[in-house]
Amino acid sequence: MSILNIKTYPARVLKERAEAVKSIDGRLQQLIANMIETMYDASGVGLAAPQVGVSRRLIVVDTDYREQGSNRLLVIVNPEIVYQEGQQNAIEGCLSLPKFTIAVDRSARVCVRGIDPDGNPVEIESTGLLSRALQHEIDHLNGMLLIDRMTPLQKQNLNSSLLKLQQ
Repeated sequence: MSILNIKTYPARVLKERAEAVKSIDGRLQQLIANMIETMYDASGVGLAAPQVGVSRRLIVVDTDYREQGSNRLLVIVNPEIVYQEGQQNAIEGCLSLPKFTIAVDRSARVCVRGIDPDGNPVEIESTGLLSRALQHEIDHLNGMLLIDRMTPLQKQNLNSSLLKLQQ
């Protein structure tokens, strides 16, 4: 296994819609193993393949990795949100936007379908941090970053902060 380089904004691959995975083979299994190692090494709770420069619809998520003895690692190939309801707002960060956090509105509950690394269908219903992480990683597969979810006021404040840093 290897730790992969995490692409940061404005890397082009982060703004493109990822392609569907057509087959699960040894190369994909190796990518999955490397993504898991990379996510843990970076202290992330999720990672999408485009974040490591691979334009494929693949995510890894573990919202409990910091809890000793806990393992809620999810690997989902070709994930899609099939149901969502409610709304929640919380601060989010992103490994592709280091040291940047913003408050983001997300659905409170989602149902995600895809396939696992063995090719079996999976369906996950979630709330809380897991729901938020799944939505965040699927956003990456659609070429969307946190900055794309900013309100006009947040963008204005960010631009003001950037101008001050440049002076």
